[in-house]
Formats: sequence, C-alpha cells, structure tokens
Amino acid sequence: MKKFIWIFLPLLSTMAIAQKTEDLTKFSNIITKEGLKAKLSILASAEMEGRETATPGQKKAAAYIESEFKRMGLQPGNGASYQQLYPVYQDELTEKKLSVNGRSFEWDKDFSFALQTISSGNFNYANAVFAGYGLVDSAKGINDFAGLDVQGKLVIVLEGTEAGVPTMGPGGNRAFNENPASPMSKMRNAMAKGAAGLFIITSDFPRKNPSTVKGGMYIRPNNNKGFVMASISKEVGNAILGGSTNKTSYTASINLVATKVVNNLESSNVVGVIPGSDKKDEYVVLSAHYDHLGKKGDVIWYGADDDGSGTVSVMQMAEAFSTAAKKGKGPRRTLVFLIVSGEEKGLLGSDYYSEHPLYPMDKTTADLNTDMVGRVDTERPTADSLNYVYVIGHDKLSTDLPIINEGANKKSSNITLDYKYDDPNDKNFIYYRSDHYNFAKKGVPILFFYDGMLLADYHKPTDTIEKINFDLMQKRVVMIYYTACEIINRNEMLKRDLKLNMPAR
Repeated sequence: MKKFIWIFLPLLSTMAIAQKTEDLTKFSNIITKEGLKAKLSILASAEMEGRETATPGQKKAAAYIESEFKRMGLQPGNGASYQQLYPVYQDELTEKKLSVNGRSFEWDKDFSFALQTISSGNFNYANAVFAGYGLVDSAKGINDFAGLDVQGKLVIVLEGTEAGVPTMGPGGNRAFNENPASPMSKMRNAMAKGAAGLFIITSDFPRKNPSTVKGGMYIRPNNNKGFVMASISKEVGNAILGGSTNKTSYTASINLVATKVVNNLESSNVVGVIPGSDKKDEYVVLSAHYDHLGKKGDVIWYGADDDGSGTVSVMQMAEAFSTAAKKGKGPRRTLVFLIVSGEEKGLLGSDYYSEHPLYPMDKTTADLNTDMVGRVDTERPTADSLNYVYVIGHDKLSTDLPIINEGANKKSSNITLDYKYDDPNDKNFIYYRSDHYNFAKKGVPILFFYDGMLLADYHKPTDTIEKINFDLMQKRVVMIYYTACEIINRNEMLKRDLKLNMPAR
C-alpha cells in the first residue's frame, strides 16, 4: 500500500495543480470587451490630460487606478499604501549666452543646447578644432578624429554626413542615438578623445519653434559636468572658423554661459497585491505603464494604446484574479499588479522599482509586461492581422517561458505568437524599450506583450480610444491571463537558465 501511494503522489500533486489552475482560468470571463472599454474610457479621457509623469494628470490617473484596486479588494502593495512614491528631477535653463570674439549671438536665432548635454557654468575656449562630420565608424573605416589633437579643446563639426542628416525613424531614441551620424554619437566620440566641448553646425537656424528650456526627467544625479554640447548656426561657425574649413586648428575667444536649476518633482507607481497561499513568499508581477506624453496648450496626447491599453489590461486581470480569490480560488504565489509611471521619460518608474523592490527580485519568478495591446500593426504583412500578438523575451532568460506561454495560448485564445522582435538584430531595440527590461536586467524572466504599432498614431495626439480594437485586445488579455495562471500555480519557480545577451553596438 505504501508503495502504491508513493508512486501516485506525484501524479495526484500534478492533477491538483492542474485543477487549481483550471479553477482560476474559469474567471477569464471577467475579462470582457465592455470592462476593458469602460476603464480605458476613463484613463484615456481628456480629464487625465495625457498622464505625463510628475504632472496633475498623472496624479489623477494614479488616484483612479488606486481607487479601482481598492474597489476590487486588492491589498496595498507598499505597506499600507497603494503607491510607491519616487523622486523625479528636471533641469530648467534660466540663463543662456554665447559670444565669439566679443560678438554676442541670440538663442534660437544662432545657437541652442539640449538640457541633457549641457552643464551649468561659464565656459571659455581659446582653441577650436574642426573635425569634419565628427564621425567614427569602424565598420566603414571612417575616423574623422584621426591625427587630430582635441584634448581640452572645443571641437566643431558639421551635422549629419555628406549623405544628409539622420532622422529619428521607427527605432526611437535608442536606435537614433546609436546612429554614427547622430549628435549623441558625435558627442561620445569627442568626449572619448578628451575634448572639452562640441559645437555642431546645423542648418535649422533661426528656429521656427522655440527650443525647450526644460530638460528630460531623471531619477539619478546628472554627472555630465564640464562638457558642453551646442547646436550653432553657420554664422557662428564662420565666426569661429574664419569662414574656412581648410585647416583643423583655430584660435578664437569663445564664451558660453549656461545656468540650470533643478526642479524637484515626484511621481509614483501604483501597486496592488493578492497574497498567495503555500507559495506566498514567491511573486509574479503583472506590469504596465500608465503615463504618456501629456498636453501642450489645448492638444492632448491621449495614449489610448500607449499604454492605456496595457494599464487597463492589468486592471482587468486584477479584477478576474480578485473575483476568483473572493470565491476561494486564490493563487499559490503572490500576485503583484505593478502599474508604473515614467516609462516615456526613460523607464523611470520601473527603474526605481528595480532598485527599490517592494518584493525580492530573487523571489520574483516572472514579470509579464503589457505595453500596447489594443491596436493592429499597420506594417504587418501577414494575413493574421486580427489574430496575433508580438511576444518579446521568450528565448532570453528561461527555457520555461515559451513552453508555458504557448501552452496557455492553445488553451485560451489560440492567436499567433509572433517572435519577430526577439531577433538580436532588431533595429528598433524593442526588447530594451519597455518596463520589463528593468526586471530582465536583474535576472527575472520576462514576457512582453505588444501590438507592434510603431507608425500610424504612435506618440501622436491621435492615439485615441475609438481606434482600439477591443475584440482583438480581449483575445490578447485572456491569453496573458492564462499564462499568469500557469506561472502562479506551478510547483517550481521558472528556471533562470539563459543569459541575457546584449546586442553588439
């Protein structure tokens, strides 16, 4: 009899787990098109003012999400609070001057500089070096700094290349900044050679639109002290170079004054939890970002898809899991519903969480991140445009991930799981552009669910709720819910048996 029991105990355990998971998946009927639309109609409304980080609109959105978590019966995720506050800093330019050989030039008529590439101070230069386009591209055998002594000097370069000026393109800031002809690449080249500063001669002066005097947001001190980068007009360039680029070294009296003040702001992540049972000290995170690009004047960037769709998806899954828990069908592992801000400013909220985790990263078995699941990729060439989702991260950190996700998909929506953006050569760098990455860099297995809408209304005021395909969105969210059900109830945490290999750049 004992032998019989020992043989069948593993089988009984597996059957019990399967039953527990099946009990949970039955509550996927809570994830309705109507529920998703009702929540998104509030989150992506004009009242939320585009939900820009550290603005009243973002705080309104946080209050709404918190009120929904309370209504659902989720427990606060940060002690007694549903919010994890974090500091945000933003530089503001209050003084800007430029003169060459005693001649003063005007802001936006002849010069400007970006807040993130300038330090406060009074800078004087007597020696300048002309370095062509400032390019260093080892793959093409190009080095415009070859043979030049730029140590401690101001470097003057032309914008772009002989072929023209690079544009942002669909790859976003990361891809653009890796372009050898981008201003940031040229700045890195000059800094690596020991230059004191970089002036880029550009053709867009005088500026049609005023340059911003408020910089990007950040959560860590800016250590870019002492180096100066500015865009200058051809007239300023001629004043420094004497109207000739026939030589490399020039003498001129150049003075630049920049004064920045730091505005101390605050933002927050919204966190609710459903405690687990026998594995309550292990965690599954369902994440999304609720911030977007805010408003300028009367124009609002609604962010219905980016990432209103992901936010309400997590909220609707929270409602399903909470309903199940109230009926005695709770999860084995603790579920953490983490809705962050600051994503559009550089993954700030998830970055802060990863460095100040409310739950141990080594006990977080997975992060399922949902960022944009409400639209159709307008560039998708295949016929399944109403029956797919891009899945990112399936082959990056755990061999368990594709098995679980593909199995859950077959049991639920049975849509196409497209791994296009897991290509190491993805020029859009999608794997590194949403909040899951701050979990991945800590070794937490992740899956990122995404609709691929990089063109059309991406980052435009026209990303509005009437363009959301709620039929397709529901399919995607149900599939993610099933995936979460499998992960929270399995016996073991996900294996961490793959390395995160960064692409060569």
